[in-house]
Amino acid sequence: MTSGSDTTNDAFLGGRIRLRQPVVGYRAGVDPVLLASAIKAKAGQSVLELGCGTGAALLCLAARVAGLELHGVEVQAPYADLCRENAGTNGISATIHTTDLRTLPPPLREMTFDHVIANPPYFDRTSGNPSKSADKDIAFAGDTDLADWVDVATRRLKPKGHFTLIIKAHRTLDVLHAIDDRLGSVVVTPICGRLGRDADRILLQARKGGRAAFRLAASVPLHEGPSHIQDGEDYRAEVSAVLRNGAAFPFTD
Repeated sequence: MTSGSDTTNDAFLGGRIRLRQPVVGYRAGVDPVLLASAIKAKAGQSVLELGCGTGAALLCLAARVAGLELHGVEVQAPYADLCRENAGTNGISATIHTTDLRTLPPPLREMTFDHVIANPPYFDRTSGNPSKSADKDIAFAGDTDLADWVDVATRRLKPKGHFTLIIKAHRTLDVLHAIDDRLGSVVVTPICGRLGRDADRILLQARKGGRAAFRLAASVPLHEGPSHIQDGEDYRAEVSAVLRNGAAFPFTD
């Protein structure tokens, strides 16, 4: 377990969720909150997060949708321990499995879920240099191919279950190449910092057994205006509602 002096206690969703996370290493930001907001979950459904870290996405989802059965998979034991602690601190029931997603324990391999979600490492392990911080290197690059993330997610979905992923935009082709005919009804929503700028991340949603045509949705800018012109946050009102109030992501259907 990480000691208190090595962690910070951070507020998410305007303080509805408190998250203890390492001072050094991977720290959750906007992406897991956006991911959580995009899950169209209903009370009574089950959710599995691959690579749950300290729990930002799972716990933000639970704050918006009560009555979910939550499971998380995290390969790094200190992060998994913090995720369990964070769930307890926030009064949320979640089962966290400390394991590599490629070698899930038999009980988990026998389960299927209404939703599988993921915020995989951004960078391709075959390019660039590893981070000097081992845990940050696993979080941002890791040694698990993106195709494995998609395959494991697909296997763990119930028929008609939904897979939702957020990742840097430059990995879009890698994700699409990893999807096979078990998944369909794929929708990609580009997300950019400001109107007129290139997308820097995407939200991808797909359905097991879905048959709808692929759709590239309109790009979603996070901030108002073409540039930052004054101190303080300038998130668009709809985005601020997601980040501060736990609203559902309003840009997907």
